[in-house]
Amino acid sequence: MSVQENIPPQQLWPWIFRSQKDLAKSALSGAPGGLMPLTTAQHKAHPQTQQVRSGMAGPAGYLRRASVAQLTQELGTAFFQQQQLPAAMADTFLEHLCLLDIDSEPVAARSTSIIATIGPASRSVERLKEMIKAGMNIARLNFSHGSHEYHAESIANIREAAESFATSPLSYRPVAIALDTKGPEIRTGILQGGPESEVEIVKGSQVLVTVDPEFRTRGDANTVWVDYPNIARVLAVGSRIYIDDGLISLVVRKIGPEGLVTEVEHGGVLGSRKGVNLPNAEVDLPGLSEQDLLDLRFGVEHNVDIIFASFVRKASDVAAVRDALGPEGRGIKIISKIENHEGVKKFDEILEVSDGIMVARGDLGIEIPAEKVFLAQKMMIGRCNLAGKPVVCATQMLESMVTKARPTRAETSDVANAVLDGADCIMLSGETAKGSFPVEAVKMQHAIAREAEAAVYHRQLFEELRRAAPLSRDPTEVTAIGAVEASFKCCAAAIIVLTTTGRSAQLLSRYRPRAVVIAVTRSAQAARQVHLSRGVFPLLYHEPPEAIWADDVDRRVQFGIESGKLRGFLRVGDLVIVVTGWRPGSGYTNIMRVLSIA
Repeated sequence: MSVQENIPPQQLWPWIFRSQKDLAKSALSGAPGGLMPLTTAQHKAHPQTQQVRSGMAGPAGYLRRASVAQLTQELGTAFFQQQQLPAAMADTFLEHLCLLDIDSEPVAARSTSIIATIGPASRSVERLKEMIKAGMNIARLNFSHGSHEYHAESIANIREAAESFATSPLSYRPVAIALDTKGPEIRTGILQGGPESEVEIVKGSQVLVTVDPEFRTRGDANTVWVDYPNIARVLAVGSRIYIDDGLISLVVRKIGPEGLVTEVEHGGVLGSRKGVNLPNAEVDLPGLSEQDLLDLRFGVEHNVDIIFASFVRKASDVAAVRDALGPEGRGIKIISKIENHEGVKKFDEILEVSDGIMVARGDLGIEIPAEKVFLAQKMMIGRCNLAGKPVVCATQMLESMVTKARPTRAETSDVANAVLDGADCIMLSGETAKGSFPVEAVKMQHAIAREAEAAVYHRQLFEELRRAAPLSRDPTEVTAIGAVEASFKCCAAAIIVLTTTGRSAQLLSRYRPRAVVIAVTRSAQAARQVHLSRGVFPLLYHEPPEAIWADDVDRRVQFGIESGKLRGFLRVGDLVIVVTGWRPGSGYTNIMRVLSIA
C-alpha cells in the first residue's frame, strides 16, 4: 500500500478524534486517513519525521498514511503548532512520551506568560526595555521591600519602557503590573547587640521563645522574642518552629508561663527581624496587616492590574483584600498565593473566590516537607486548570542565574515541568530583581517554555478538559468550547476573539487550543490582564466604535488578521476561528465563524 497523496488536512485531521474502532473500519475500506500496520523493524527504519502517528492507533504500531512533510505543505503556515505533532496526538500517554523528538523545533510563539520581579538589577528604563523584548509579560513589584516612592518610580519606568514599543505593531505588547503584598507574617525581635548583630544558635541547646515585650530588643542565643502573641496557643509539645527560611529549626519541649522552651534541632547564625514559620499550625493572624492596607491603596491609586495576595489561608483573607481595594479597585485581579499548610488544605474555598492562584513554593517548602511540594504544585495546577482559572508557578525556578549566566539542568527541568503541569505563568524572583543576568534569565525561561509547550499532550488535554466541563447554559463558554474544538478539526492557525473584559479570551484559554488566541480589545486593562491566561496574545484596538455594529466587528476582526500577518502568525490560505458577540458590551459572545485568510 502506498502513501496517499493530496489529501487535504481538513480531511485528515478529524480522523484523529475518532474512535479506534472507526479507524480500523476506515483502514479496511481504504478511506482517506486509513492505517497501515508496521512491523517492529519497519517502525525502527521509519523516522518519526516521515509519518504522522495516527493519534488513535493504539499499541499495535499503526501509523497514518500521510507524511509530516505532506501535512506541513498542506497547512501552508509555520505558525500552526506542528512541532511535536505526532506526540501531541498519540493514543496513550506512554506513546506520547515515546514519540517526543529532540530534533523537533520549539513552538513558534510562547503561550506561557513570564512574570519578572523588578528590583535594583532591573528597574531602569533601558533594562526594562531589554526584558520586554526578551519576553517579560508581567512586571512584579515586591512590597516586602522598598518604599512607596521607590515603587512609584518603578511603575513609571515600566510604563515608559512598555510605551516605547507602542508605535511598532511588530513589537508592541501590553505589560501588566502586579503588586505583591508583604502579607501577615511572624518575625523575631532585635538582638541585644543591635539590629546588625548576630548570635550563634547551637544544635542541642535550649532556647526560650517568648512574647514578653521585655525581650523585644534584648534577644540572645538563649532567648528569642517573636511578634505573635498567640504562639503558645497554636503550638503543642513536639511542634516545630522554623526561623530564617528554615535555616534554624526548633522543637517545642515545654509550654510554660514564660514562653516556649525549645530544643535546637538545626542550629545556625541568627540575626534580627528574621521570619518565623509555624508548620501545620492554624495561625490566627489577620489576613491583612496595616501596611498591606496602605500598600493596596497605593496600588489602586497607581492603577496596578494584579494583586498577588501573600499568605492566604482561607477564603475570608481574599474577601479582605477585595474589600480593601474598594469600588475603585474592583477591576484589579486578585491572585492568591498559597504558601502554607492551611492554604493547601483550604485550597478549594480559596480558589472559588480568587481570580487565580500562585503556587509560592518558597515558604510552602518550609511549611510542608520539601519532598511534598511537587504534590501540592501538581494538585493546585490541576484544580486551577479544571476550574478555568489562571495559575502561576513561582520561586527558585532559575535561582542559580542570580549569579551565573546559565541555569542548572535541574532548574531547566523544573521550568519545563511547570509548563507541562499546566501553569499559565512562570515567575522569576531574585533572578531579575537582584541578579547579575536579569535579561538572560527571561530569555532562558522563554526558550524553555517554547520547548515544553511543544511537548504538551494536546489530544489528551483537550479531551479531558472538555469531558470535565460541567453542563453550561452560558453562551460565551459554550461558544468557547466549540471554537477550540473547531480549531483542532480544521487546523486553524489562530482563534481571533473580540473581548471587552477579557473573559472570552480566558474561556478560550481554559480549553488549551494549540492555535494562538488573538484577543482584540479596546480596554487597556483587559489587554494587560489577559497575560494571566495561557496562549492569549492581546491586541489593543484604539479606533472609536463604528455607528453600525457589524461594521465595527468586521474592522476589529480585520485588525486582528492584519496584526497576525505582520507578526507571522497568519498567511494567505490559513483558516482562523473568529469569536464575536451579537451586540455591544460584555457578556454577549455567542458567534463563531471560520474564515480563510485572503
